[in-house]
Amino acid sequence: MKINSVKFILCIATCFAISNQMNGQSQSISTNELDGRINTINTAVPFLRIDPDARSGAMGDVGIAISADANAIYWNTAKIAFAQKNTALSITYTPWLKELVNDIFLANISAYKKIDDNQAVTASLRYFSLGSITFTNIQGEIIGNFNPREFTFTGGYSRKIAENFSTGINLSYIYSNLAAGQSVSGVPIKAGTATAADISFFYHKDTKFGKTKGDYNIGLTISNIGSKVTYTQSAENKDFIPTNMGLGAGINFKFDDYNSLMFAGEINKLLVPTPDSAGLFRTKSVPSGILGSFSDAPGGGKEEFRELMFSIGSEYWYKNQFAVRAGYFNEHSTKGNRKYLTAGVGIKYNVFGLNFSYLIPTSSQKNPLDNTLRFSLLFEFDKTKTTKPAPTTTE
Repeated sequence: MKINSVKFILCIATCFAISNQMNGQSQSISTNELDGRINTINTAVPFLRIDPDARSGAMGDVGIAISADANAIYWNTAKIAFAQKNTALSITYTPWLKELVNDIFLANISAYKKIDDNQAVTASLRYFSLGSITFTNIQGEIIGNFNPREFTFTGGYSRKIAENFSTGINLSYIYSNLAAGQSVSGVPIKAGTATAADISFFYHKDTKFGKTKGDYNIGLTISNIGSKVTYTQSAENKDFIPTNMGLGAGINFKFDDYNSLMFAGEINKLLVPTPDSAGLFRTKSVPSGILGSFSDAPGGGKEEFRELMFSIGSEYWYKNQFAVRAGYFNEHSTKGNRKYLTAGVGIKYNVFGLNFSYLIPTSSQKNPLDNTLRFSLLFEFDKTKTTKPAPTTTE
C-alpha cells in the first residue's frame, strides 16, 4: 500500500478512535437550533455495527425478524430456537473501502447447534483488518510498519420460553489494536479491550392470509451492552461502544410449494449519549448513557427522532433453491446521511448455500461499501437419522 493511501487510512483508524480521547476537537452545537447542523454519534469499535451477512446486506441490512440462519447471532440470537435446521455454519467476506484500497476487509465465521427443539447454542468470530500502515516521522522517513486489526468473539444461547416466543443472550470479548506502540501528542497508545452482552427476543407465528399460508415474526434486540474502551493509560478518557436497540417485524407469504415472498422492516437506535458542546457526554457511565440516550439530544425530541435508522427489505424464493433480494437503508442527513439501495441473490443446493449482495449509494455521503460485492458461504445440516438394524432371525 502506498504511503499517501496509508495516511488516509491512518486518519480513519487512529484519529477517529483515539483523538477524541485527547480532547483535541470541540463541537459547536446550539441547544436550541440544530436544523441542518451535523451532530453524528461517534463510538469506539464501530466495526461491531458492520453487517457481516450477505443475505441481510442484500435486504437493506434487515435481519432482526427474518428467518434464522447461521448469522442469527449478529441480528437476534433468540430466533435460533425456531431454526429449521439442526446445525448451520456461515463464512462471510466483506471488502472495505474497496474503491480506495484493496487490503481492508471484514471476515466473519458463525455457527449454531440446536440442543433440542427448544434450545440452541451459537458462536461467532468477527475479524476486521485495516491493512498495512507505514509510519513516518516529520521528515517523511519510514520508521516502521503496522497492521491495525480488531476482532470480537461471541458465544450465545437461545431458548423457547413459550410455544411462539423465545429469548437469547450473547457474551462477547472485544479487542481493538489500532496503533499500539505509537503515541499521539506524547501519549502512548495501547490496544483497547471490552466485554459486552446482547439480549434478544423473538415471536414467531404460523398463520394464513386468506387462503395463503404464511407466518410473521417480531424481534427485539439490545446489543453491545458493555464496558467503555480506552486506547491510553488514562482511566478517564474512555469511549462508548456502539450499544444498539433494534426492533423488527417480518411477514412471509407461502403461495405454494414453489414460491414464497417475505417483507421485513426494522428500526435501530444507538443507545449511547448524543454529543454536547461541553463534551460532558463522555463522562457518563454506561447505564446513564443507555437510559439517557432517549432524551439527551441538544435539539430535543426532534433530534432524538433523527437518530432512528430505518431499513426495509424483501426476499423471494423459488423452490427454496433460488432467492432474489432487495432493500433500502435510510439515516438522517445530520446523523451520518447513509442512504443506499441494496440487491442480491441466493442459491441453495442440498446442504450448501451461497449469498451475494451489492450496495448502491443514493446520497452524496460516501459509504465504505459503495458499489461493493460481498458474499457468504452457508452450510446447513439436519439431524442425522439413524435406523435400528432389522432383527436377525434364527431358524
